[in-house]
Amino acid sequence: MAIRPAYLAMLRLSLVAATVAWFTYYLSNHGELLRQLVSTPPRVILILLVIYWVWFAALALTIHATLHFCRSTLPVGEHLLLSAYSTLVNFFVPGQGGLAIRGLYLKRRHGLTMRTYVYASLVYYACYAVVSVVLLLSSSTPWWQTLGASAVVALLSLLTLRSFFRRAGLPASPFRSTVAKATCLMTATVLQAAVQALVYGYELRTIDPGVRWSQVISYTGAANFSLFVAVTPGAIGIRESFLVFSERLHHISTATIVAASLIDRSVFMLLLASLASLAFVFHAQRIFRSR
Repeated sequence: MAIRPAYLAMLRLSLVAATVAWFTYYLSNHGELLRQLVSTPPRVILILLVIYWVWFAALALTIHATLHFCRSTLPVGEHLLLSAYSTLVNFFVPGQGGLAIRGLYLKRRHGLTMRTYVYASLVYYACYAVVSVVLLLSSSTPWWQTLGASAVVALLSLLTLRSFFRRAGLPASPFRSTVAKATCLMTATVLQAAVQALVYGYELRTIDPGVRWSQVISYTGAANFSLFVAVTPGAIGIRESFLVFSERLHHISTATIVAASLIDRSVFMLLLASLASLAFVFHAQRIFRSR
């Protein structure tokens, strides 16, 4: 049954209104982010915002690689809009709300089954876990310990994927095809982690110019692991706890962690605001065209 244009327009306006409400509520309870923005030099904010846009492009690439794993693709505009909305939802909704939004949208709009998309997402999280453990340990432990920990994480991930694959009753794919798609997904994940390290590195070295890039790499690995237990909006408090508890690995002081985190949260809010603005412009154009 086709959805009437008037209902689609109402749905788009509702999404925009919900986004504005989220921002208003969140900022009203986190005034320190606005104060941090005011006290941070404009040059720092601008550079970080540009890097975060590169990060968003890398995130969109990982979503594209995940869809490629499912043998599915989206037009560029639709893909970027879906990436923007899932990024917004992922920040404001505890847990992996963005994953749920993408799965439901792809099932409703493109007929992609949830079990197929969940399996592909699990492959992405497996890649993310392996990359994160390498980042966390590579600069602070002997290479054989890093290699051993990575192998353990990879093995546990493979066992989890195999169990889900069998229980979900997914159709088997040719081995070479699966390996090629997994390699693409791993490459996109590494790129995403590299850009994230660049973000954290610039923030940390703005606070403390003496921070080394080897410390930044370990710091990034610890921060990335908070993704798996993001039970608060934007993993607020969770990521900072991971970073403080792993201080013996990256050797960055708690004071520097807190200061860099405030800058990071503040600039990320600007990124989300710009993503919401782009979504609003896109929907406004669609509404006017439908009249």
